[in-house]
Amino acid sequence: MSNIKIVTDSSMTIEPELVKELDITVVPLSVMVGGTLYSDADLKEEGKFLNLMRSSKELPKTSQPPVGVFAEVYEKLMAEGADEIVAIHLTHTLSGTIEASRQGAAIAGAKVTVVDCTFTDQCQKFQVVEAAKLAKAGADLDTILARIEEVRQKSELYIGVSTLENLVKGGRIGRVTGLLSSLLNIRVVMEMVDHELVPVIKGRGVKTFNKWLDSFIEKAKGRKVAEIGISYCGTIDMANGFKEKLKVLGAPIAVLETGSIIQTHTGEDAFAVMVRYE
Repeated sequence: MSNIKIVTDSSMTIEPELVKELDITVVPLSVMVGGTLYSDADLKEEGKFLNLMRSSKELPKTSQPPVGVFAEVYEKLMAEGADEIVAIHLTHTLSGTIEASRQGAAIAGAKVTVVDCTFTDQCQKFQVVEAAKLAKAGADLDTILARIEEVRQKSELYIGVSTLENLVKGGRIGRVTGLLSSLLNIRVVMEMVDHELVPVIKGRGVKTFNKWLDSFIEKAKGRKVAEIGISYCGTIDMANGFKEKLKVLGAPIAVLETGSIIQTHTGEDAFAVMVRYE
């Protein structure tokens, strides 16, 4: 039986009890707010980061975990008896985390397979959880990697933002083609396709989001949905409203506050709806 350990990063949004239960190692990114550097791991309390971001005069800056931290994590897991490690990280277009992970593995001389999940948030969770379940059951590396790929291909991530300001200031808007940065107060829903954010619908007012959700539900009704994740930045109300509507798809739904890394880029009153099909 293989002893394979699963490693990921804190841009993933997940229930803490799942991390514990499935023995997942989460390496935290960090975020600089108003001259103070915080580990993402210390900002998990509901609303804590949002309050920091609101009171900061400038946009927080996120940074990937240092290479040395990855090296330490990998050395420790190998010393504890891991045969191999699978590290699943957020898309390379949003962060240099995946490269730091690769370099850390090289320094540690550890057997690490680094996977770009092509997403982040709960779409990352879908892959990590499925991989961790298999690892716990003693599956081999090929089986785990094949399952990650299968889950990736059957997942979709949609993100809705109420302001483009954070994406513009954070330099992430350059990858969002077809959107003018002058339209800062416009609501936009984007889909993450092949590492890029692609605008699906834009308009003014919250009806833009509801209109998108209704069309998404119509489209998803024709397929078997395995699970849904809703992540939010700001108040939970809109997310809970979405949950009520999405129940019609007959799949388990997790509603979670997204972490500081994603909140920095999306700004307040943002949401993501993520779906994994059977």
